[in-house]
This record gives sequence, C-alpha cells and structure tokens, in this order.
Amino acid sequence: MVKVLILCTGNSCRSQMAHGFLQSFDANLWVRSAGTEPASRVNPRAVAVMKEVGIDISHHVPTHVDTYLQEEWDYVITVCDHANETCPAFLGKVKQRLHIGFEDPSNAVGTEEYIMSEFRRIRDQIKEQFWNFYVNNLRK
Repeated sequence: MVKVLILCTGNSCRSQMAHGFLQSFDANLWVRSAGTEPASRVNPRAVAVMKEVGIDISHHVPTHVDTYLQEEWDYVITVCDHANETCPAFLGKVKQRLHIGFEDPSNAVGTEEYIMSEFRRIRDQIKEQFWNFYVNNLRK
C-alpha cells in the first residue's frame, strides 16, 4: 500500500482538500494530512466546497506533523510554502518529498461570495494538480 502524507501549516484547508481528493481517486492509498501548526478544526468553507464536489471531509481533524514523524512514507507532499520551509526532517523515512504549492484561500477578504469563489478556485487547482500527481506517480 502506498503511503502519502500531505503537509500544510494549519492542516485546516489546502492539505485537507488534497487529502480528500487523493483518497477519492484511490481508496487503496493510505493518505494522511498534518500541519506544522495545526488549527483547532477544519475550515468550514473547505468542508463546504468539498461537499459541492461530493467529497466529505467534515470528519477530518487537524493533526500535528509530529504524530507521523516515526512512520515511513512513500511521499511527503507540502502544499504551502511555510510548511515546505519549516517541515521537520523525516530522516530516511521518506522515499520522495514533493512541494505542490497553492495560495491560501483562508487569506481571501471581501464578500462571502468572493471568499467562497477563492475557496472553489483553489479547490479546483488542488484537484487538478493532485490528479496529475496520482496519474503520473501512483496509478497502476
């Protein structure tokens, strides 16, 4: 079984969406997500925009990256620049480390309509980039 860990700073938005998409592409993957500074809960807007595309991440819980440091991983993927820069070393326990970065829709300001459009835009980018990752690296 291929093991993939997706990292972000808060583990409340981008990493959770990527986790949901990757798991939806292949139920046989072992996917986890974590943060270097995990939030108290998954961003409700991330949950809402994923629900729009039929993926339920409402049961996900932000987790600290330290939880997974002792495990072996086929892939560790950072989805934000801060996590990429501050990610702890998984010495000898990661076959491949990748960075697939996205803007943080949580930083969007304006009307609720605009903010939700930013969450959808980033969601769609995550889906596309993680589908490409899956097709090129994991699909058998």
